[in-house]
Amino acid sequence: MQRKTTDEMTLKEKELSSVVIKFVGDSGDGMQVSGNLFTSTSALAGNDIATFPDFPAEIRAPIGTVAGVSGFQIRFGSEEIYSPGDSCDVLIAMNAAALKSNLDTLKTNGIIIANTLGFDSKNLRLAGYSSDADPLGEVQAKGYKLVNVDLSKVAKETLADKGISTKEMERGKNMVALGLVCWMYQRPLDKVFALTEMRFGKKGDWAEWNKALIQAGWNFGETLELFNERYVVKPAPLQSGTYRGIAGNEALALGLIAAGHKSGLKLFLGAYPITPASDVLHELAKYKKLGVDSFMAEDEIAAICAAIGASYGGNLGVTVSSGPGIALKTEAMGLAISLEIPLVICNVQRGGPSTGLPTKTEQADLFQAMFGRNGEAPMIVIAPGSPRECFEMAFEAAKLSLEHVTPVMLLSDGYIANGAEPWKFPRMEELPKINPNLAKSVSGYKPYERDENFVRQWAVPGMSGMQHRIGGLEKENITGNVSYDPDNHQLMVDLRRKKVEKIVDFIPELKIVNGDEKGKLLVLGWGSTLGAITTAITDAHKAGIQVSQAHLRYLNPFPRNLEMVLNSFENILVPELNSGQLAFILKSNFNANIIQLNKVKGKPFLAREILEKITEINHGS
Repeated sequence: MQRKTTDEMTLKEKELSSVVIKFVGDSGDGMQVSGNLFTSTSALAGNDIATFPDFPAEIRAPIGTVAGVSGFQIRFGSEEIYSPGDSCDVLIAMNAAALKSNLDTLKTNGIIIANTLGFDSKNLRLAGYSSDADPLGEVQAKGYKLVNVDLSKVAKETLADKGISTKEMERGKNMVALGLVCWMYQRPLDKVFALTEMRFGKKGDWAEWNKALIQAGWNFGETLELFNERYVVKPAPLQSGTYRGIAGNEALALGLIAAGHKSGLKLFLGAYPITPASDVLHELAKYKKLGVDSFMAEDEIAAICAAIGASYGGNLGVTVSSGPGIALKTEAMGLAISLEIPLVICNVQRGGPSTGLPTKTEQADLFQAMFGRNGEAPMIVIAPGSPRECFEMAFEAAKLSLEHVTPVMLLSDGYIANGAEPWKFPRMEELPKINPNLAKSVSGYKPYERDENFVRQWAVPGMSGMQHRIGGLEKENITGNVSYDPDNHQLMVDLRRKKVEKIVDFIPELKIVNGDEKGKLLVLGWGSTLGAITTAITDAHKAGIQVSQAHLRYLNPFPRNLEMVLNSFENILVPELNSGQLAFILKSNFNANIIQLNKVKGKPFLAREILEKITEINHGS
C-alpha cells in the first residue's frame, strides 16, 4: 500500500440510499459492540436503521471455528428501512471462519475488509480449510473488492505503551474496524466518541483507549490507498419527533413499565434467565427506583407462580421466558386462567424443540400459545412485528389483561428481541389510560359475577368485605365456591371462552397496509416477518406485480373482519418461520386459498425469498 500525497486528487464521493454492513468474527471479538456503536452513530446522523445481531449457540465456542462466529448486520439509509437487508455491501471478517460462514451473504462486487492475522495457517485449519487454501485470493478472483488490513497489528501499535497484555491489545481490532468503517461512510467521530465514553466511561482508561483505536482506524483509511471513493448516506425523512435506537427486548420492558404507570399499579416481574428473553429481566432490574420489582426465581415454575401471587395481591404481574420455559409454566398458566386473574406472559421465541437453537429465531410456539395447556384453557394471544412494536404490544398486553381480568400471552422472538431500529417514543400523556377492573362494591361481593363483557371484578386482599375462595379447582358460577357439578363446569368453560372471544370488540380491525383492498394475492404475516414482507411487497410493486399486504398482531381472537379480508383475495400467502402453524389455524377456520411459505432454519426470512414466491404465484395465476 502506498501513502497518499497532497498532489493526489480528492477521493470521489458516492451517494447511496442504503448500505448493509456486517461485522463478523469470534464471539469474543466484540462484533456486537462495534455493530451497536456504528448503529447508534448512524441513528444520530439521522439515518433509518435496522439491525440483525447473530450469536453462536455456545457461550464460548472453540475459537476460530465456524461454530463460534458472531455477527452483527446493520442496514442504514436515507430511505425508509424495513429489514436489515438480504445481502451485505461490506463484510468485515476478523478471521477465516467468519469469511467462510458469511461469504454467501455478500453482494456481487461487494467489499471484504479482512483482518490478515486471522487468515494464517492456524486460523485456516480451525475454519476447516485445507493447508494450501487461499480463501482471500479466491474471493478476489471472483470479483469482490478485497481490502487486506492487519487490524490486529494496528490495535497493538496503538496501545503499545498502555501497559496491557498483547492479548488485550489485539482485542481492540474491532474498534479499529469501527473507525475505518466510520471513515468510509463519513460518520462523525465526535458522535462515536461520545457513545464510546458512555459505554466505557466507568472502565478506567478503556474509554480513551477505545477512542484512540477508533481514531487509528479512521487515520488508516485517511492516509493509505485502500479505496478510491468514500460514501455519503444522507439522513432519512423521518417524522418529526424525538428518537432513540431501541431493541425489541428493551422496548418490551419499557412498554411494561409504561403500562404499570398508566394503570397505577406496581409492576412485578417473575423470571428465570433464558436466552433470548433474559434481557427483559436485565432491563427491568434497572428501574427499581420507578417501583419495578424484578424477581429472579430459582426456576421457571417459581417465576410464574410468583407473578400470579403478585397479581393476586393487586400488582401488574408479568413473567417472561422462551419456549422451553413456557412449557414448564403451562400448569400455572392454566391456574391463572381458572382464577381469571390478570397476568402477562411474554414468550421470546427461539428455535426448538427442547433446548433447540437457543440463540436463533423461530415462530414455532404459536400452537403452544393457542393450545398448549390441559383442559379448555383459552388465552388472548398477541404479537409485535418489529422492535418498536414490542413497546406498543407489551403495553396492549397489560391493558387487555388488567381491564378484562385474564392472562395474555405476547409472542416476540429472538430476531426482533435483539434487533434494533429508530423509535419515536411517546410521551406518557399520549398513552391511553389503563383502567384495571378492580372491585368497587363492598356489599354482597360475588367473585365470579360478570359484566356484559363476561369480566369479573378483581378483588385483592385488604378490600373489606370481599373475601373469597381461590384455587385451581373448578369454581361455582357467581359464588366461586368449589363445584364438581357437570352443568356448572360446562357453563364456566363457556364463560371463560366467551370472555376471550369478546375481546374482538376491543381490538382494531385488520387493515390492508400495502396495495389494493381486493385482488389476486394478499401476503398475510404475523410477528417478525413484517420487515421482510414489507420489503418484498415494495420490490414487487416496483416490478409491476399487484399484491397486497396485511399483518396480524392479534392472533386470539382474530380481528372481527379477518374473514372478510381473506374473502377479498383469490390467494393468501402466509410466510412463517415454522412449518405452517398460522396457516393451519386459518385453514381450520376459514374457507380461503391459503398458500404456505415456511422456513425453519433459525434464520429470518430474506425479502427475496418472499418476493420469489410472490412472483411464482403471480406467474401461475
